[in-house]
Amino acid sequence: MFIQVIQGRCTDADALHRQMDRWREQLEPGATGWLGGTYGITDDDEFVGVVRFDSRASAEANSMRPEQGTWWEETARLFDGDVSFHDCDDVTMMLDGGSDDAGFVQVIQGRLSDPEQFRHMMEGPMDMLHEARPEIIGGTIAIDADGFFTQTISFRTESEARQGEQKTPPPEAQQQMEQMNALMSDVSYHDLHHPWFATAGSH
Repeated sequence: MFIQVIQGRCTDADALHRQMDRWREQLEPGATGWLGGTYGITDDDEFVGVVRFDSRASAEANSMRPEQGTWWEETARLFDGDVSFHDCDDVTMMLDGGSDDAGFVQVIQGRLSDPEQFRHMMEGPMDMLHEARPEIIGGTIAIDADGFFTQTISFRTESEARQGEQKTPPPEAQQQMEQMNALMSDVSYHDLHHPWFATAGSH
């Protein structure tokens, strides 16, 4: 899987949401290899889009389509200032992956000192995490070539997520989380209180 993370400041969430819906109606049918996306805007007006393709080649082919270029020109006008893109070939699914049923998504970003070790830990059994934090549906972790990572964690509700944060995990799970945290730096959190989702073939 390949993930592209799109971020930028947008103060007109409704207009951007409509524009994303228009992409699904008009451009998705020609977007070979597009799998879906998770989108939302934080309380401080930052749009975060985590878009999934089956490969980098499919994502690049989509970007080269003339209609994609026209659509993006219109979309870019809805942002205040620059839009950043992170292209990530290194993608790991966590638990059940992302979920269109999520009512709250937390996006965590930062840098990894050892992406390979981090991936190895994420690919291991998640039984302890699932037991300690049953309210987590799943998520994705995408790492770009510079070791910058974007992790999405999906929850059914924000209240369940906040309650889960207050719990003290079992010692083994706590140790595992501390080991993973030790690999991260410059960490930032982006809460999507009203996320929306798109999945290939479903409208």
